[in-house]
Amino acid sequence: MSLPHASDPSAVFSGAVKRAPAARLGVQVVHDLVAMIVTGSVAAGQLLPPEGELAAHFGVSRTVIRESVKRLEEKGMVTVGQGRGTEVSSSSEWNILDKVVISTMIENDQTLGILDELAVVRSELESAMSAAVATNRSPADLEEIRESLEAMRRASDNPEVFPEADKDFHSLIMSKSGNALAKAIARTLVQRASDNQRFHGAPGPDAYALTLQEHALVLDAIEAGDPDKASAAMRDHITRAWERRKLPRDA
Repeated sequence: MSLPHASDPSAVFSGAVKRAPAARLGVQVVHDLVAMIVTGSVAAGQLLPPEGELAAHFGVSRTVIRESVKRLEEKGMVTVGQGRGTEVSSSSEWNILDKVVISTMIENDQTLGILDELAVVRSELESAMSAAVATNRSPADLEEIRESLEAMRRASDNPEVFPEADKDFHSLIMSKSGNALAKAIARTLVQRASDNQRFHGAPGPDAYALTLQEHALVLDAIEAGDPDKASAAMRDHITRAWERRKLPRDA
């Protein structure tokens, strides 16, 4: 992921319209600072403007700025050096799974393309979990997965219900895998992305039918006890589903 580079971080703040104090909260200050960093308005290696300048820009007290910078430091986005100032950290140091960080990155997907990266990571995690289910599934597991797919079929003409049935199918596969860490990461990524309309995109009129076909291939591979096919089927499904619904970067 490439980020634009800012030559003068102070200019980002000094040229902007000051906000009224009553309209700014510490949470919003943190969000705005995170946005400036993830979009490259203030680039890695640069120093944030002094505390007083930030306080004037956001229309808040120095105490709010101080606390906001601490939150940034906890997220791995800045390093505070005694007598040196607050330096923006490289993106490799960021806590990407932090709610504010990943949500703000997704808000700026038009330029960052973070949702493309999210689809890749999610497909790898869920494909591994599907392979684990194919290896270790029990007759009871198979019955639950079949019923989950059938619930999707019953909801295929109901746009209010089908997305939840789709989500339930994925959640069931992840739970049956026994990989709690992979499940937690995958679910966190999807939950954060689901708040942004670009994640849902414009899937097209055939999306539900194609999704059912792809899920059926996952089930077939799990029933056959073939981890390689189960892994490939889930990876292909997540990749294709994202390609079907993704919007152009400039949309």
